[in-house]
Amino acid sequence: MPKFLYVAKNYDGEVRTGELVAKDEQGIAQQLKADGFLVTSVREMEDDDGKVRVAFMDRFTKIALKDKMMFARNLSVMISSGLTVSKSIRNLADQTKNKKFSQILLAIYEDIKAGKNLSDGMAKYPSVFSELFVNMVKIGETGGNLDETLTIVSVQLEKEHALLSKVRGALMYPAVIMVAMTGVAILMLTYVLPQMTGVFKDMDVELPKSTQFIIAMSDLFKEHSVIVLIAMIVFVIFLRLAMKTKAGKKAISFISLKLPAINNIVIKTNCARFSRIYSSLLKSGVTSLDALKIVANTLSNYYYKKALRDSIKQLQKGIDLSKVIGENEKIFPVLVKQMIEVGEQTGETEAILIKMAEFYEDEVNQVTKNISSIVEPVLMLFMGIAVGFFAIAMLQPMYGLMDNIK
Repeated sequence: MPKFLYVAKNYDGEVRTGELVAKDEQGIAQQLKADGFLVTSVREMEDDDGKVRVAFMDRFTKIALKDKMMFARNLSVMISSGLTVSKSIRNLADQTKNKKFSQILLAIYEDIKAGKNLSDGMAKYPSVFSELFVNMVKIGETGGNLDETLTIVSVQLEKEHALLSKVRGALMYPAVIMVAMTGVAILMLTYVLPQMTGVFKDMDVELPKSTQFIIAMSDLFKEHSVIVLIAMIVFVIFLRLAMKTKAGKKAISFISLKLPAINNIVIKTNCARFSRIYSSLLKSGVTSLDALKIVANTLSNYYYKKALRDSIKQLQKGIDLSKVIGENEKIFPVLVKQMIEVGEQTGETEAILIKMAEFYEDEVNQVTKNISSIVEPVLMLFMGIAVGFFAIAMLQPMYGLMDNIK
């Protein structure tokens, strides 16, 4: 039998949208009437294997996490206040200051007017609305509690935004120092050193290897500055593209889990995100297998993705999640296994996961506060070595010349 997309309303003004299978449109109307709803729009779906077609350019559209967070929160409030989904989307499209996001919301609004679900419209923009976001909306549409699921999504996005802000804030200081050091080094090699190296070339002494290296670098930057600049830009572009490949993501994930100052943040951040997202999905009525699939696609670290995808196969064999998590002790601390195990035994997995998420979020907050005290001496040591190397390379020929004079 064919599948139909419908929009219906009851006598209290509640709007329901979704998909139903029936012989014809009259069958859809009868099914909804039995639930106390009157059909306002119904359309037969084309047989496309349930796949949502995504335009090529829409795959690369990016919207700030803060904008999506406010969207989920405001949409939940509007729907719970009695506004229809379509009118709420239209209002948000008019209110948002982000023109690109406004255009996306207007396109979704047109899809809803045509009888499609909100989740189907959002699924056309995978780079804007994550699989977690789309699935949570679909769950809300099916269960008739869209405002509640949107509240859960908004809380999740708020926590994620806070978590990322803390991590980025902690890494900002060392990043700025490294960029400043690179800029000063290029300035020295291009403008300052050429004036000093001219003196060395007139000396009748054999220059040390360190001095020869610095002179060669200076000549390269001075005589081929355009080529060097182009090469640096090409290298950065190549690096960004390489990081998006499977091998690149795996390498970055491996390095981030091995770096002493970074691995602690990576593990705690991923554990916090896993706990909160998995708990939110279970709370919304998603099965544990489907929830793990969504979480695996949501986390960015390759090894966490792999661990969760492997756990799905183990769960299908009847093995408890706590045991599977325990086998990945390098990325999941023992506490995660123990907490999940308690949840499985008591039937309070959702509540325990939320507590664990809050615990790791607090841990990340504490680590990021202390990160500057860890990174600062390392940077100072690195700067001291660089300055010392430069000073020795410049002064050593001078001492050699003075010895020859004696």
